[in-house]
This record gives sequence, structure tokens and C-alpha cells, in this order.
Amino acid sequence: MAYASSNLEEAGNAPAIPNTIVRNRLPTLFEVLCRLTHPPVDLFSFYIYMRDQQRSVDYLDFWLDVAQHMSLCRHYVRELRRSVLVGTPDLETEESKRSSRVLDAMGDMSYSHSGPARFGVQGEKDRDAQVSNFLREQPNQDSPASSQERRARASTQLSSSTPHQITDSNSPEHAVARQDIRASAEKILYTFLLPGSEREITLDGSIAADITREIEENNRDDPELFDVAKDYVFQAMERDAFPGFLRARAFGNLIPPTLVARLIIGLVALFGAFWTGFNLIFLDRSRLDRCWEILPFTIGVYFLASYQYSLDPIMALVGYTELTPFEFTRIREPYVRKLLIRRSLMVLAVTAIVDAALCVLFILVPGHRL
Repeated sequence: MAYASSNLEEAGNAPAIPNTIVRNRLPTLFEVLCRLTHPPVDLFSFYIYMRDQQRSVDYLDFWLDVAQHMSLCRHYVRELRRSVLVGTPDLETEESKRSSRVLDAMGDMSYSHSGPARFGVQGEKDRDAQVSNFLREQPNQDSPASSQERRARASTQLSSSTPHQITDSNSPEHAVARQDIRASAEKILYTFLLPGSEREITLDGSIAADITREIEENNRDDPELFDVAKDYVFQAMERDAFPGFLRARAFGNLIPPTLVARLIIGLVALFGAFWTGFNLIFLDRSRLDRCWEILPFTIGVYFLASYQYSLDPIMALVGYTELTPFEFTRIREPYVRKLLIRRSLMVLAVTAIVDAALCVLFILVPGHRL
């Protein structure tokens, strides 16, 4: 779907992460969503995991779209504040003067995170609340529309080839209109929250119904509208999906289809090694001839160990992890790289011990021709 691929592309084209960020621990979900981590525990890898393994990428798409909506609202208010500072003719009215005082009181509009409402420094929370209050107080310039008309307009937007996205950098004139904010809120509503929508997500209690009522009846489009749903989705991903993501990406480097293939290859190789070994013993072949058994035993034990630990130790030692079938990425998160190296050495040791035991047993046992 074009809509899902746009968020996937946005997750993959994350801004550069400062190299000074060094953790002696696994990252948190908040750090991943805020693009403060490197592969294989970055936002792009988490998106792939949610899409291919967890099968619940709609929750992550909802979270990313709400974060984008927040960014859109910040950009809109920041542009209004900038226009107030340079001076405009509209400031002659009393209402415009009051708005200019509110905008001026917001102070610096820079932000260090786009995470859940319950995270972040207090100053950023206060500015987010001020942005929402300002947008609620400003009258919407769009002409009144019925619920059916708004849904038809949103359906038209969603059926387009690529969704309309406005960020701080992709608008040539850096201009965001109030109707863009309204369209963004309606797109989130009609995509994820309405019963029967194409990508409906399940929320606790009446969260979805409350948001629907606020948008359609009270004409709200401020970002604070989605705070409860955003925090609920964050907690759901943190509880249900993120632990599995860390196990798959920080303690292993293989994906499920590859693991199944390695299980099959390992069992076939081990069966071939046992069959060949017993045949050579009962044919009373020399120990030198039986040394060829090392090859199938090594392949079988190595592939079965890879399946058991979800880890290819040689690939991990080289510094690569599997993202999708036949697609690999470098391991750039320092702490994860250390974990995988330690686990790889342990897996190689187990593989060598088991392989050596089997080879010695089948090579040195006396032959007996039947």
C-alpha cells in the first residue's frame, strides 16, 4: 500500500544520529521512536518487524501519523509566530493582537523529541499544551461541512497515490495552512479510528468514540486531541511488541523464514551425516575415508545451532544482520554489537564441541563389516 510505504520510507530516511550517543544497555521504545538508535534496533528495523513478524504495523503507522500531525501543528504555529514578529496588517484587530500576545508568550518553539505526551521535558509539554489551546481558540476558516461531506473528502485524500505530507523541510514555501491541519486530523480519524475503517486499530474503552465526537461535532483538530490514544498505542507496543523486537534484533540476526530454512537444511545434513557414518562403519572403511563425515556433521550442527539461537555467528562477527530475505544491514548500535559478538562466540563454542564429539565418535569407532 502506498500509504504504508510512505511511513516506511519516512522511518528509513531518519535524520542522522549523533555519534556521541553511547549506551551500555538496550534502548527503550521511546529512544527507537525518536530515532536515537542505530541498526539493527532503529525505527526502520522496528517498522519491518511490526510489519512482517508482529503483523500490527497499523499501530506504529498511527503513532507516526499522530507525531506527524503534532509536527504539522508546531510548524503552523511557528510560522504564525514568525509572521507576528515581522509584523502584518492583520494585527490591527483586537483578536489579532490577542493572538499575537499568545504566540509571543510561547517562547522558543524548538523541540528535542516527538514522543508520547507522558515523556519529554516539562517545558516541551507546556508548549505542546499551549499549541493545542491556541488551535482550539482559533476559529476554523473552512466552511461548515456535514459529517458525510468530510468523510467523502477524507476518502478522496486517502485514495490518492501518495498521502499529502507537510514537514519542516518538504514544503518549498514552508507554508502550512489551517486546512492542512484539519485534513491531517481527519485522515487519522478515517484511516485508523472509525469502526470498519481500512486500518482500524483497537483502543481501550471509548477513546476512539471520544476522538470522533471531538473532530466531527466540536470541530477540533489540535494535537492534544490524540494524546490519550497515542499514549495507549505506545504502551501497547511497549508491552506486546517491543520485547520480541529486542529478542529478535539484539540477541539474534536471522528472520523467521531463514530460521525455517536453516532447520530443514540442518536436519537433512545431520541425517545424511548419520546415514553416511553408519554405512562407512559397517563397510569397515578406513578412518581416513571416514574423515569426510566432518563436512555434513559441521553443516548440520552449525545450521541447527543457528536455528536454536536465531543467530548466524559468522555473519554476526562480520557485523551484519538480516533485515528481510536476502537483504542485510550492518550492526551499528555499539551495545548490540557487543552482545551479538559474545553470543556468537558462545554459539561457535557449542557448535565446535558438539561437532567434534560426533566426528570423533563416528571416525574413531572400530569398523565392523556386516
